[in-house]
Amino acid sequence: MNGSVLLALTQETTVLPGQRVFIAPGAPSGGLKPVFSSVGALPRLRVGTHLGRMAGTPLFQVAGRMRWPQGGAAPALDVVLADALDEVYFPMGATTLLAWSGGFSLAWVTLSDKGAAGLRDDASGPLIGDMVAAELGLSSIQGHILPDDPRQLKALIMDLALAQGFDIVVTTGGTGVAPRDITPEATGAVLETRLPGFETAMAMAGIQSTPRAVISRAMAGFVGNTLVVNLPGSPKGVRETLAAVLPAFEHALEKRQGDPGDCGGA
Repeated sequence: MNGSVLLALTQETTVLPGQRVFIAPGAPSGGLKPVFSSVGALPRLRVGTHLGRMAGTPLFQVAGRMRWPQGGAAPALDVVLADALDEVYFPMGATTLLAWSGGFSLAWVTLSDKGAAGLRDDASGPLIGDMVAAELGLSSIQGHILPDDPRQLKALIMDLALAQGFDIVVTTGGTGVAPRDITPEATGAVLETRLPGFETAMAMAGIQSTPRAVISRAMAGFVGNTLVVNLPGSPKGVRETLAAVLPAFEHALEKRQGDPGDCGGA
C-alpha cells in the first residue's frame, strides 16, 4: 500500500471510463477540468499506481505528475493525472482513495533526429514495450521520441525517474561513435549507480551478432529506484541486446526497491 488521498468535493461528480482527472491541493486556476481537490500534500504516487475506495478494486490509474503554473504571483501546484478505469460516482463531501502498486511501469525513449521530425517511423520503441511487457507484465507503458540532444535526454530521464516515478526507462539509439551519438554521455551524467554486468552482457550479445558491435557504448544503471538501460537503434539490435538482460530486470528492481531476500537461486 502506498498511502491514501483525501479528496474534498464541492459537488457530486460522475467520471466516465477513460476520462482523465486532475488531483491537486486546493483549486487550480487556468482551465484544468475536472479537478479533484486534495486535503494536504499529495503522497508519492508513481505512474501506474492504482487508486480506489477498497484495496484491490482500482477505480483510477495514475498517468503522470506535473507542476501547474497558476500565473501571477501564485505558486505552481503539484498535480497528479489519473485515468478512470470504470464509471465512478463521487458524492459531495470527503472521499478517501487508497493507493497501491499496479505493477511495473515502463517508459521507452527513441533517440532519432529524423524520428523526432516526423521523417521516420519508429519500430524500436514499440518493440521495447512489447518485449518488456511479455517478460514482466506492465501496469503502464509510455513512449517518447527525442532528437539526439543531450540536454533534452538528461532532462527527460530525470523527469521520468524522479518526478513521474517510472520503474524502467529504456532508450534506443545513439549508442555508437557518430558525432550525434550522445546517449551514453547523457545517461552517464544522471546515473547514480552503474550496472557493469548489464553493460557487459549487452556488449557480448551484440558482438555475438556482429563484430561491429564493439563500438557500442551502451550504459545501464539506476536513477533513484528507476532502472535505466541504453539499447542500439535498430529493431534487430534492440531484440538481441534487450534479450541478454531482460531476465534480470525484475530481480534488479526488487533489490533496488528494498527486497531483503537472498540473491542466490536460479
